[in-house]
Amino acid sequence: MRALVLGSGGREHALARALATSSSVDEVLCAPGNPGMAAVAECIPIALDDPGGVAALAESRDVDLVVVGPEQPLVDGVVDAVAARGRLAFGPTADGARLEGSKAWMKEILVAAGVPTAAHRAFTAEDEPAALAYLETLPGRYVVKTDGLAAGKGVLVTESIAEARDAVRAYLSGEAFGEAGRTLVVEEALAGPELSLLVVCNGDPEGARPLAPAQDFKRLGDGDAGPNTGGMGAYSPVPIVDDATVDAVMDAAVLPTLHELARRGITYRGILYAGLMLTEDGPKVLEYNVRFGDPECEVVVPRLLTDLGELCRAAALGQPLPDVRFAEDACVTVVLASEGYPAAPRTGDVIHGLADAERVEGAMVFHAGTRLDGDALVTAGGRVLAVSALGPTVAAARARAYAAAECISWPGCQRRGDIAAGV
Repeated sequence: MRALVLGSGGREHALARALATSSSVDEVLCAPGNPGMAAVAECIPIALDDPGGVAALAESRDVDLVVVGPEQPLVDGVVDAVAARGRLAFGPTADGARLEGSKAWMKEILVAAGVPTAAHRAFTAEDEPAALAYLETLPGRYVVKTDGLAAGKGVLVTESIAEARDAVRAYLSGEAFGEAGRTLVVEEALAGPELSLLVVCNGDPEGARPLAPAQDFKRLGDGDAGPNTGGMGAYSPVPIVDDATVDAVMDAAVLPTLHELARRGITYRGILYAGLMLTEDGPKVLEYNVRFGDPECEVVVPRLLTDLGELCRAAALGQPLPDVRFAEDACVTVVLASEGYPAAPRTGDVIHGLADAERVEGAMVFHAGTRLDGDALVTAGGRVLAVSALGPTVAAARARAYAAAECISWPGCQRRGDIAAGV
């Protein structure tokens, strides 16, 4: 079949690379793609905020399966538009994508489904006094989240009530994140290790199948210092998470959520990404995303032994899913970011050392924010590259990933030094 990967980041590069090696896939197209993806696929310029244009492209190029990477096109209804042209797409329709498009609605679903989550309340711009008063009721650590999409940066976790108050005011006024923050969720901060569980869904709640667990690192600096980002690294598998834990998450969170969506007439197909905290009281859902995580995709998909094209096509068709199998090898990814990320990333710097990095055993470099300036590869975003590596253990994969990352440079390049440390 001919597959079209929608997006231009590291996640999409990982998906395109896996699809290009899938026996079920004859050709991979990417829209708009990036210089790294161009090595494995034809890249076609297109606006991601134009669902109709994507659907028309899929029809004109006789695409058999559209695999949607980013969340915004899903929330905008790109799967609905593709389906209206009689084409197949892997991802939820706009009604299901509200799980990520509105954190307040997602919390409503969790409560209705009886899914364990943090104590919380949602507030609109008119409710600022009530939001500030609710902060006073929380036990010393505070979480403030935009209701709408904010590229992974709309979450503040702080022990300072003054900082939390400032965030509430900045979000609700629109100063911080525009309309995305004019409704927000305030919740208690949970304690424990975080876990990312990506689940492939085929529209039948009981037919959902979990992928390998992963753990990501959201803060900019070592030791989880600094601001939240879209993700600075990840690893898989997660030694502290066994099959029993995955089963518990499926039974307590994922399946009840899918059943609640079905009760509301929503057939959910695609990836359901559960972001969880493993608390003393058991796993609790922090949030749902409706697509592959980034950078989780860059450590989960390289370990996948099941044909990715076959898996996505079966889910999109609502058919029983093939067995999901993973290599025993571990995978670690280290994100390289531009100077000034996440607040004001500098772009246009020439990137050096990619060929040396890719010669490291087990290493692969996924382009997240790059472009060509003549013959030179330059930075074109905040997160620029995701350097992944496979190895027989997490420690071995980590050593290879950092060895490859150290080959790459540009002025102001920043990365964390503690991804998967001590695992």
